[in-house]
Amino acid sequence: MAVRNQYSWEKRQKELNKKKKKEEKLKRKAEKKNQAETGTDLEKAQTGQTGQPELHE
Repeated sequence: MAVRNQYSWEKRQKELNKKKKKEEKLKRKAEKKNQAETGTDLEKAQTGQTGQPELHE
């Protein structure tokens, strides 16, 4: 008897791998964006800038 391919199992594994890679990529993007946002906030805090104009009377 000939060996049968497990096409549906292989296809499912490929789909799972793609999904896992995509989730990891989105996670890295979110972390990078979060670091960029907090990095600029930290810079402003260190220089004493609030990002809002000061009112002088």
